[in-house]
Amino acid sequence: MSFHTASRATARLRLATAVAAPLLALCVACGGGEGTGLERGDEVASAPGGPTADRTSGKGPASSGSSAEGKSAFYDAQLKYVRCMRTKGGVADFPDPKLSGYLDWARIDEITDPNGSGEEQKGGRNGVCGPEMAEAMKLEPERDAQRDYESMLAHAKCMRENGASTFTNPTMSGGEVIPGGDPDPVNPTLDRNSPAYREAREACKGKLLEGLDGMQ
Repeated sequence: MSFHTASRATARLRLATAVAAPLLALCVACGGGEGTGLERGDEVASAPGGPTADRTSGKGPASSGSSAEGKSAFYDAQLKYVRCMRTKGGVADFPDPKLSGYLDWARIDEITDPNGSGEEQKGGRNGVCGPEMAEAMKLEPERDAQRDYESMLAHAKCMRENGASTFTNPTMSGGEVIPGGDPDPVNPTLDRNSPAYREAREACKGKLLEGLDGMQ
């Protein structure tokens, strides 16, 4: 299992490069948005080449999350990651996961040292907690990829309307969602720490479904 990457070379590095690069697919275990998703009246396009609401991310049986046991396993696995971050990862105040099991990215952003190396967001020092995150990702509840795509598309549109003019749309590839965001994640052009960008994120957070915060 590899990890979604977002905005490298900034404090917004998400667990990613230190462990394994290619999870540009929808590994939403690192999300945790407060929003309820699309609001009435939002006009978004269907995912290119994808069926409608029944499309999923294609995870295995352990990912179904349909039972309380499955959700508890996801939460417990995230707790192991959190404990690793607090000890081996060197982030003593790393927050607990939400009851849903998703990480609390709003709180993680608050504790991230803008002058540090981004260990809060990329699996601890040198990605030492990557294995724990990978195990949590395996237990992530199954998601509807079409709905996630539409949610992130609405969020990207909102971000552009609120001043992040180069914020890119998500895409679909092989039934998986590739998040949008900075047009060049390796050499970021969007300053995620600027007041204007933070205001845009605050204005648009309601567009993201639970579990998608931090994905773009």
